[in-house]
Amino acid sequence: VQLVESGGGLVQAGGSLRLSCAASGRTFTMFNLGWFRQAPGKEREFVAASRWSDGSTYYADYADSVKGRFTISRDDTKNTVYLQMNSLKPEDTAVYYCGANRGLRISATNMDYWGQGTQVTVSS
Repeated sequence: VQLVESGGGLVQAGGSLRLSCAASGRTFTMFNLGWFRQAPGKEREFVAASRWSDGSTYYADYADSVKGRFTISRDDTKNTVYLQMNSLKPEDTAVYYCGANRGLRISATNMDYWGQGTQVTVSS
């Protein structure tokens, strides 16, 4: 099982980036798929998640720091989750990771699968 992130890079404040996370080795239908980030010297933190809910649908959840600026989406036919990041700020600079798990709780400490990360740098 492998998760591979892409789409990171260097962008000026106020700009946009779209991250992708492609999964292989199994299907992640009905899995929670989440984005996390880790800045230098800080712990990995939750950014956004596409949660499998009520056995029938997904719903999106966001950290307060990114609400209204970031949008998570997924395409289960492509086994891929996306993170559209708009109005980027220097404090968004971090390595961004995608993770997957099943269950009720999504956190940086209980994902079953992780990607290798992609660097996002926002200059002021």
